[in-house]
Amino acid sequence: MQVVPPKELSPYIKHYLFLERKGNDIQKLRLFSDGNTGIVFSLKSKLISGFDNYKTQSYLPTSFLYGQLNNFKDVYSGSEMSIVIVVFQPNGLHQLLGVDSGEFRDSIITVDAIFGQMGRDLEEKLAALLTIPDRLQLLNHFFKTLEAKKPRTNQLIADASLAFIIENKGQFSLKQLVAYTGYTERHIERKFTEGVGLNPKKFGNIIKLHHFLKLLKNKTENTSLTSISYETGFSDQSHLIKEFKKHTGMTPSEYLLNTGKLTNNFIETFPKNAL
Repeated sequence: MQVVPPKELSPYIKHYLFLERKGNDIQKLRLFSDGNTGIVFSLKSKLISGFDNYKTQSYLPTSFLYGQLNNFKDVYSGSEMSIVIVVFQPNGLHQLLGVDSGEFRDSIITVDAIFGQMGRDLEEKLAALLTIPDRLQLLNHFFKTLEAKKPRTNQLIADASLAFIIENKGQFSLKQLVAYTGYTERHIERKFTEGVGLNPKKFGNIIKLHHFLKLLKNKTENTSLTSISYETGFSDQSHLIKEFKKHTGMTPSEYLLNTGKLTNNFIETFPKNAL
């Protein structure tokens, strides 16, 4: 279930996700970038980060912040999954905390390392609540408290660059971005990476990929993969497939046929009895 935040939090938080699943087997889940960072709360059991040669499980923290992803990450859920995910706007974390988002790239960081005792308290209270409305109320109160104390940051360059990249669906050149913002390429890259966690071109590639996913999901039988590739700025179909596999670990056809999509970029990757 996806829920948008109240208006005053929308500059920082894109949406909340509430994911529930019951079963008897461990399930493999794949997360790939949508251009946003987030916080994950595992309320029933910890997510598993992997297995060693002896099938010993390594666990992720009960709650953690994930930074921008360069590629995809696989995790595993236990037999019962109850997850709450706070999905930030691309530069939402930087706006709320004044942190350099580039330092979190491809990182998993415990919530208490970011928020201290407030983070530990939030984790415990979320686990104690049983309904989505109650959890929403708690989350909104937590982030409104942070918003009231947020540091003053200069978002002009990052905001202008984000708007330009998203409006152009990831199809742009750095020269165009320089002309649009009036700042040097080096200055744009530094401020953008600080705010978003990726440089403009890498972020643009993710936006371009998700525009492709939207067209792929809505394509008719008469629409070819090649025509969608050209429309979304890929030079040809082979280039598209190479970039798609780099970011998702699968081909567009495999993604389209997958029936285990929890969200567009968080999916079950094979049947439950495969482990």
